[in-house]
Amino acid sequence: MPSLPLAPGATLGVLGGGQLGRMLALAAARLGFDTVILDPEPDSPAARVAAHAIVAAYDDEAALAELAAHAQVATYEFENVPVAAVDRLRALGVEVAPGPRALAVAQDRFDEKTFLNGAGVATVAFAAADSPEGAVEAVGRVGAPALMKTRREGYDGKGQRWVEHAADAAAVFQALGGAPVIVEAPAAFARELSVIAARGRDGAIAVYPLAENHHAQGVLRRSLAPARVSAAAAAQAERIAVRILTGLDYVGVIGVELFELADGGLLVNEFAPRVHNTGHWTQDGCAVDQFEQHIRAIAGWPLGPTDAVRGVEMLNLLGHEAHDWARYAAEPDSRLHLYGKRDAKPGRKMGHVNRLRPL
Repeated sequence: MPSLPLAPGATLGVLGGGQLGRMLALAAARLGFDTVILDPEPDSPAARVAAHAIVAAYDDEAALAELAAHAQVATYEFENVPVAAVDRLRALGVEVAPGPRALAVAQDRFDEKTFLNGAGVATVAFAAADSPEGAVEAVGRVGAPALMKTRREGYDGKGQRWVEHAADAAAVFQALGGAPVIVEAPAAFARELSVIAARGRDGAIAVYPLAENHHAQGVLRRSLAPARVSAAAAAQAERIAVRILTGLDYVGVIGVELFELADGGLLVNEFAPRVHNTGHWTQDGCAVDQFEQHIRAIAGWPLGPTDAVRGVEMLNLLGHEAHDWARYAAEPDSRLHLYGKRDAKPGRKMGHVNRLRPL
């Protein structure tokens, strides 16, 4: 295993070549690190700003060995990386953070909610099913209407459907592909919030101010941060983050999506074991953003400050919206972040803009 903390000049591995990997590589470069990207797609956004790129499947043995030859520490930019790939890198002497347990828990929505409840973190009521008959029973236990989701994979609203009546559950189960599902009770929430937090190798924890998030068709459109929340809600969000981070023996940045109820209480919707879209505001709203914070944590460096220095409205740019780059670039209080993706497909995240506001 490498000697920590890593000194500048070391190489970090990133599994995943999308926009999060790109922004991690840019943050690593500011701190003097090189990065090597492993991604199945040639010409990935992250590969074009990294020192090295490996084009192969995540479970390719030769590719993992090549990454291990370059990198002392590795991380991942999305949670559908095979756990076996992380285990293989660790066997090759590469320290991977966050660790395989966080990845495995986050990959299964039922395991995730079971872990959260076991850590003393509240969620909506839920039940699992792996057959049409089981789906009907699960909806009967949770109550209709209910949200049915595939237990694994699925993102940005994909892999989930509402079940309006228990009698519809079997058909919805089949429409989702007949894979194991989780059935969740609806949350009567007032708004959606999120908290970005980090845990270092020494166990130190740093928590960013909350963001208020607005979605459309299951995709995040904008975040407002710092969110206007009560001191009690902020303290509860911090407690939630601490319980998750310590319960997973976590190293790195995590994103936790929250439902704020009418009485001010918070429920956890889900967490992502990585840097998170709702934390992009920190790039221009905090002295140390989530990407640098993640690099600091996995490299064994001290965590940086998380106080907000500016208010931010973060807007995701989807598809052809990124073609308005000149307009955003002309706004004096806007900071444009484009991901270098070649094709502006409808609904595809092409970039974001942070509009600065007073605190």
